[in-house]
Amino acid sequence: MRYKDKRIWRYKCFLSLVINKMKSILNLSCIVLLMAGLSSCEKDVAFDLGTAAEKVVVDGSIETGLPPYVLLSKSIGFFSAIDYSTLGGSFLHDAAITVSDGTRSVVLREYEARLGNIPVYFYSVDSADASALTFRGVEGRSYTLRIEYAGKVYESVTSIPVPKALDSLWAVAPPPGEMPEDHPNSMQVFARYTDPDTFGNRARYFTRRNDQAFLSPYYSVNDDAIINGTTIDFQLIAGSNRMDTFNRQTFGYFYKGDTVVIKWCSIDKGVFDFWRTLEFSYGSTGNPFASPVSVTSNISNGALGVWAGYGATFDTLIIPQ
Repeated sequence: MRYKDKRIWRYKCFLSLVINKMKSILNLSCIVLLMAGLSSCEKDVAFDLGTAAEKVVVDGSIETGLPPYVLLSKSIGFFSAIDYSTLGGSFLHDAAITVSDGTRSVVLREYEARLGNIPVYFYSVDSADASALTFRGVEGRSYTLRIEYAGKVYESVTSIPVPKALDSLWAVAPPPGEMPEDHPNSMQVFARYTDPDTFGNRARYFTRRNDQAFLSPYYSVNDDAIINGTTIDFQLIAGSNRMDTFNRQTFGYFYKGDTVVIKWCSIDKGVFDFWRTLEFSYGSTGNPFASPVSVTSNISNGALGVWAGYGATFDTLIIPQ
């Protein structure tokens, strides 16, 4: 394969990865900005919440061996109707975005892709620049993100920690009484993991079934505050697309015959804090007894979202029929 053809092929592979991710993730523009009004058992109370100012929302990452990418959008009001069309109209264009590893810097270029009839936009390295295509995530390095948009500057720093892989994977049938009636082929996947004997290790994981995209489960992050230096066995919940209808019978399960790939990523504290608080907010939504959750962003100047480094490892398990 000639160098030019090889370079184009590699970039098409990356473009395909980004499109698959955009299909699978919950767009961060959906972060709640307003608290819903409460109603009393005695009478209805109406609140005039007014209109909140739009904020910049960042969903960016750089992963071991891959170029950086950034989805840049604006926040959406709490009472707005949210669908793919709404999300498609929330993207922000013509931003000046730079990523630096302290030695090299690259300016990201805006691209358009399509999910069905909905245009989606993201920023990544310039595919026409051979040098830019070599800018990829390296374990142990830190990466600075700088975004200039509408006269304001937003910055963040993330690192790609050296990853610690899972020890092993295996699958078992659900315990008696827990097998979904309509899905008798359901299986649970477990992992064994040995944590290093130093505090501060954090991880986020994703799962892929067969040829589907990588998806994160509702609670995808873990740290070693309790398990430091020990070996543990734990269940890996199947990832889900939060735009899909929730199904209690199929939630979290894999199936006999599946080829399951686990993407286990080391992350730094800023990335952990963002996903931990965001995922906790999922669980408390609609609970009148839950305390308000403040989602922690690692982006400066009031922007929402995350700039995340991922030290990724991959393990494959083929579940027997």
